[in-house]
Amino acid sequence: MVVSREGCHLCEQMLEQMAELERTAVIPAVTVVDVDSDPDLVRQFGLKVPVLLLDNSVICHYTLNSNELLRLLGRPPAILPR
Repeated sequence: MVVSREGCHLCEQMLEQMAELERTAVIPAVTVVDVDSDPDLVRQFGLKVPVLLLDNSVICHYTLNSNELLRLLGRPPAILPR
């Protein structure tokens, strides 16, 4: 799950990178949740978005750490084009 916010350029970048990663590696489907839609998420993350969660654990925030995500999923590291 990616916790995001409307108009957040870092959120857009992370979602683009997640889409690229989905094309090169088998990863769970990405669900996007707007942080402002849930008071609990606002309290938990506030301005610290985007946040990538896997099984309710924070994997990374602000920028995608694809290697950490793949490590936790038991997949080999990915080389993403820039």
